[in-house]
Amino acid sequence: MAVRLRGRGRDATDSAMIRASEKQPFLPTDGIHNLRDYGGYTAADGARVKTGLLFRSGQHMEASDGDLDLIQSLDIRTIIDLRGTSERSGFPCRRHDNFGAEVIAFDGETTSSPPHEGGGGAVEMTAEKARDRMIAVYTRMPVNPAMIDMFSRYFAALDANDGGSLVHCFAGKDRTGVAASLLLHVLGAHEDDYIAEFLRTNDAPTQHILERQSLPRMEAHYGEIEPQAIRNLMGVLPEYIETYLGELRRDHGSVDAYLAQTLGVDEARKARLRERFLT
Repeated sequence: MAVRLRGRGRDATDSAMIRASEKQPFLPTDGIHNLRDYGGYTAADGARVKTGLLFRSGQHMEASDGDLDLIQSLDIRTIIDLRGTSERSGFPCRRHDNFGAEVIAFDGETTSSPPHEGGGGAVEMTAEKARDRMIAVYTRMPVNPAMIDMFSRYFAALDANDGGSLVHCFAGKDRTGVAASLLLHVLGAHEDDYIAEFLRTNDAPTQHILERQSLPRMEAHYGEIEPQAIRNLMGVLPEYIETYLGELRRDHGSVDAYLAQTLGVDEARKARLRERFLT
């Protein structure tokens, strides 16, 4: 997948794919979509984000026993589940017999229209309507009280807890993609790189898992869906994350101001997170 560069002073030949020479970040799974390590990027002062500590994925309802063994082996001690109550009850995560991680979740709903639920009214789902629907999700997210609460708890947990963490929602692409982007920004990654990490979802080798879990529900609501509309709903586009970042800058002046004023990521917390996650 081609990575869209934003032209902030980097040579395009150097940043076209920052981790092209590194090992594949996706972990092999049978029933979990989009499980990957989102460390490894160049960050503040030439340091790199540590690998083996920061993981992201979709939900784990169909996780195989082998998938659970894999997650258990990663020493994940904190799980940040960005789904709402109805998603968690409708798609309960399987857990390893020896599971002992802290699970952080919201008591209520975190989104009014997740793509897999087919919300927004019975309409013909064209590619343009799918894109517009997703843009609306990213426009609302910065002011969604539930997501403000969960992103704040995400940063607080990463500041306080030892061991690895895993952040996920249903597909591991929208709410999870924003969470990973914000953390990489805090750690000093270049915007080109955390947008590349956001877009990397489109390269996940487990797209068939997400389609199996989501497409029947979407088709029951919309009927036949155009192929590009499916891609716009089940994948990500640069304008999704750019919309989110643009909202932060419009309302707060900068991403850092939003992080400090709304999510509690002040300079002291930022320094602690960099101390912990950079090498």
